[in-house]
Amino acid sequence: MQGITLSVLWMSGALASFLSMALAGRELSAELNTFQILFFRSAIGVLIIVAILSKAGWYQIKTDRLPTHFIRNIAHYVGQFGWFYAIAIIPLAQVFAIEFTIPIWTALLAPFLLGERVTPMRLAVIVIGFTGILVILRPGMVPFEIGAISALIAAIGYALSHTLTKKLTATDSPLAVIFYMTVIQLPMGAIPSFLDWTTPSMSMWPWLILVGVTALSAHYCMARAFAHADAIVVVPMDFLRLPLVAVIGLIFYGEPLDLWVLLGAAIIFAGIIINVVTERKTK
Repeated sequence: MQGITLSVLWMSGALASFLSMALAGRELSAELNTFQILFFRSAIGVLIIVAILSKAGWYQIKTDRLPTHFIRNIAHYVGQFGWFYAIAIIPLAQVFAIEFTIPIWTALLAPFLLGERVTPMRLAVIVIGFTGILVILRPGMVPFEIGAISALIAAIGYALSHTLTKKLTATDSPLAVIFYMTVIQLPMGAIPSFLDWTTPSMSMWPWLILVGVTALSAHYCMARAFAHADAIVVVPMDFLRLPLVAVIGLIFYGEPLDLWVLLGAAIIFAGIIINVVTERKTK
C-alpha cells in the first residue's frame, strides 16, 4: 500500500507539472513564438541540470551513443514544437486527447527500433487507438485544423523519442538523457529565435521559468510514480490530465467541452488499459 500511496503522490506532481506547462505555454504564446518558448525552456533546463550534475557528479553524462541522442532529440524537439504550437491555437483538451495516442505510435515503432514482437493483441490496441483518433478528428465531417495536425505530429515525435529513450537507458543514466536533451535542443531553438527575436516582457518571465521547471519535473515525477507502482495503477491517474485540462480550458479560456474529443479520448484510453493489462499478464 505504501508503494501505491507514493505513486499517487508522485503522479500528483506529474499532473500538476503537465497542467502548469500547458497553462504557461498558452500564456507565453500571446507574446512569444514557439521557437522562443522552446529556446527559453532549454536554457532554463540547462541551468537546472548543470546544478544537479554539480552535486550528483558529471561522470553520469558519459555516453558512447551520441548519434542516438541526436536522433532522439530531433524527434523530441519536433514533438515539443508541435505540442506548444497546438496549445496556442486549439482547445487544451483536444491537444491532451491527441497526445494520449503516444502509446499507439510507440507500439508501431517498437518492432522496428527495439525488435519487440507484434502480437495480435497489440495490433488490436493499435486499431482501437486509431479509431479514437478518427472520432476526435472526424475527417470528412469537420475540416482539418492545423492545430490538430500539429498535435498529431507532436504525438508521433514524442513516440519516437520515448522509444529511443528506452533504448538509451539500457546503457546511459537518466541524467545523461536529460543533459543531452537540454544541450542539443538549446541551439535548435536559439537559431530560429534570434532570426525573429522578441524580448519577453517582465510579466512573461514567471511563465518562462514555470515552463523550464515543469518540463523536467513532469517526466521526473512520472518516472518515480512508475518506480513505486505498476503501469495499471499509474496510467489511469495519468489520464486525469484530460478532464482536468478541460476544466482549466473552460474556466480560464472559455473553451467548451467537446463530447467528440472526450469520447475519442475514452476509446484511446480503453486501448491503452487493455494493452497494459495484457502485457502485465504476459509478464
